[in-house]
Amino acid sequence: MQFHHHGYVSGDPRVQPAAGVGLDRPEALPDEVDVLIVGTGPAGMLTAAQLSQFPGITTRIVERRPGRLAIGQADGIQARSVETFQAFGFAERIIAEAYKITEMAFWRPDPEDPTRIVRGGRALDDEAGISEFPHLIVNQARVLDYFGEVMANAPTRMSPDYGFEFQSLEVTGEGEYPVTVSLLHTAGPREGQERVVKAKYVVGADGARSKVRRAIGCSMAGDQANHAWGVMDVLASTDFPDIRLKCAIQSHDGGSILLIPREGGHLFRMYVDLGEVAADDDGAVRKTTIEQIIAKANAIIHPYTLDVRNVAWHSVYEVGHRLTDRFDDVLPEDIGTRTPRVFITGDACHTHSAKAGQGMNVSMQDGFNIGWKLGHVLEGRSPESLLATYSAERQVIAKNLIDFDKEWSTLMAKKPDEFENPSELEDFYVRTAEFPAGFMTQYAPSMLISEPENQELASGFTIGKRFKSAPVVRVCDTNPLHLGHQAKADGRWRIYVFADPALAGAPSPATDLAEWLTNSPESPLAATPDGADADAWFDVKVIYQQDHTGIDIGAVPATFKPEVGPFKLTYLENVYGTDPTADIFELRGVDRGGVVVVVRPDQYVANILPLTATAELGEFFAPLLPARRPLVSNGG
Repeated sequence: MQFHHHGYVSGDPRVQPAAGVGLDRPEALPDEVDVLIVGTGPAGMLTAAQLSQFPGITTRIVERRPGRLAIGQADGIQARSVETFQAFGFAERIIAEAYKITEMAFWRPDPEDPTRIVRGGRALDDEAGISEFPHLIVNQARVLDYFGEVMANAPTRMSPDYGFEFQSLEVTGEGEYPVTVSLLHTAGPREGQERVVKAKYVVGADGARSKVRRAIGCSMAGDQANHAWGVMDVLASTDFPDIRLKCAIQSHDGGSILLIPREGGHLFRMYVDLGEVAADDDGAVRKTTIEQIIAKANAIIHPYTLDVRNVAWHSVYEVGHRLTDRFDDVLPEDIGTRTPRVFITGDACHTHSAKAGQGMNVSMQDGFNIGWKLGHVLEGRSPESLLATYSAERQVIAKNLIDFDKEWSTLMAKKPDEFENPSELEDFYVRTAEFPAGFMTQYAPSMLISEPENQELASGFTIGKRFKSAPVVRVCDTNPLHLGHQAKADGRWRIYVFADPALAGAPSPATDLAEWLTNSPESPLAATPDGADADAWFDVKVIYQQDHTGIDIGAVPATFKPEVGPFKLTYLENVYGTDPTADIFELRGVDRGGVVVVVRPDQYVANILPLTATAELGEFFAPLLPARRPLVSNGG
C-alpha cells in the first residue's frame, strides 16, 4: 500500500484523498452522468468500485430498494473471487468472517440398509493446489458492504443512490450524453415521480428480470430442467455429524440435499430436492411451504433428524439455464459500425442453478471486465473500440458456465441407483475443481490478448487466463510476498519484467528494456499524461533471478523505481528477488533468458514477450493508448 508520498497521513490509509468529482460530490443524483449503473448486486457494486478509482469520471449506481441489502441469496465465494477481493483490499477481512470450505463429504444410501444414509467419501476442496486463496461461504450482503466501503473510501467518494427504479432508456446518439434514462422514485418524499437522467454509458446489473436487458432488445434463451429445489438458511439442532461440512447427500428414494455451512458457526443452508416438476405444474411447486421443505430434508437424512429452530430465509426455485446472445446494445448487423453504449452484466444476461456457487462469482468478473474498460475509455486512455471486447469476452464465458452447470445440476438430481459408479458425483467434483474455482476462464486473442506464439517463455502464465501468483521477496524491506497480491484494482496495466541472469544494472537485456521503457517514444509509458506520476498508468515491476541479498537496489534502473508524488519520492517496492524456497522462475516455467509478462487491469495475462521484443511490446499497446509523447530520461 503506497501512501505518505503526498505528505504524512495520520488516518486510515485505506481512505484515499478525495479528488476530481469526489471533491464536491453532490448528494442528489445529477441530471447528467458519465456512467449510470442500474442495480447494487455483486456485478453492479464491483463495476462501481472499479470506476470509483477514476477521479475524473462521474459514476452513479441506482437501486430500487430504499437501503442496503440485509440478507442476500448468494453465498458461495470461489477462490478467484477472493483473489479479486485481494485486489480491492478486503480479502483478509472477509476471510476472517467467512466459513472456509476445506473438504466436502459425500453421503449415500447404506448398502446394508438403503433407508439409512452413510458417509461414502470425502474430497479435499482444492487437492491440486489451484489457488493460495480459500473457498469461502459468506452472505452476499457482506460482499456488497465491502464494495460499498471501497467506493466510499475512493477518490470519488461514491455511494449508492437508493430509491430509484429503472423504467426505460433510449440511445439517442445525440450530444455528449447520448443515453436518456427514465427512473422512478420508489422511496422518500418524491415516491412515484419520474426522474430523467442522461448518461454517456449505462450498465444494467438489475438481475434476472432485467428491464435494461429488455430496453436494448435482448432476450434470454435456454431451458428449464423441470426440477425443483427448496432452499433454506436455518438454525437447527441436529445429530447429523457433518452439519459443519459441505455435503452432497443422496438418499435411496427421497431425493438429495446440498448442505452448505454458513459463517458464524451455527447457520447453514440446505438445497433440498423437491423432485421433478410436472409440465402442467404452472408454478404450483413454488408454493411449497417451509414446513414441507423441512419434512423433506428430514426424510432424506434418515436416520438423523433436523429440528429447525429459526429460519433466516427460504425460497423455492426451478433449475433453469438461460443466456442472452449479446451483452450490449449493438445488434449483430451493426457490429463494427458503432460502439456500445449500454451493457448488461450478471443475472441480467446469464442464469443457472445456485448449486455450483457460480452466480455471484461470474457476475463479479463481468463487472471487473467492463469497469476498467469504461474507465479507460472515459479517461481517454483507450479508444471506444475497447468496449466491444466486453460482450465478445464475457458471453463465451457465460456459455461455458451454463454448460458446466447443466452437468453438475443433473448429477445432483440423479438417484443413487442411476449412477454407474457410487463415487461418480465425488469424482466429478474433484475432476472439475478448477472450473468452479474460477480459473478456467481464458479469453481469446483480440486487441487485448495476444496470440500465444511466445507462450513457451512462461508456460505457467497462460495467455488469456488470470495471472497466477507465486512467492517472491521484495528487495527494499526483505519481505516475502506473493507477487500477484501486490496488484491493486486501480485500473493500471501491469508489466512484469522477469530479468535475465545478469546482476541488477549490469549491461543486459533487462537493463536495455528499462532504458527503452523510460526513454523511447514507442514505449507504452510514453502515453502517461504530463504532470502525472511515472507509474500512474503502468505498474512496472522487476523480478531478478538472484535472491534479495544478491541485488543492489541502488544499481536497479530508475524505470523500476519511479518518482512519485509532489516531493518526487523514489518508490522502491517494485523490485523483487526470487524466494530460494519457491523460485518463481521454476514454479511458473519462466525462461531464464528473461521474459516480459503483460497483465490487464483485471488480472488476465495479455501478452508474453522476450526482453528484447521492444517493437512488439510497443505495437501491442499502440491501439490501446492515445498518441505517445517523448519522456525525459530520469537516469535509465
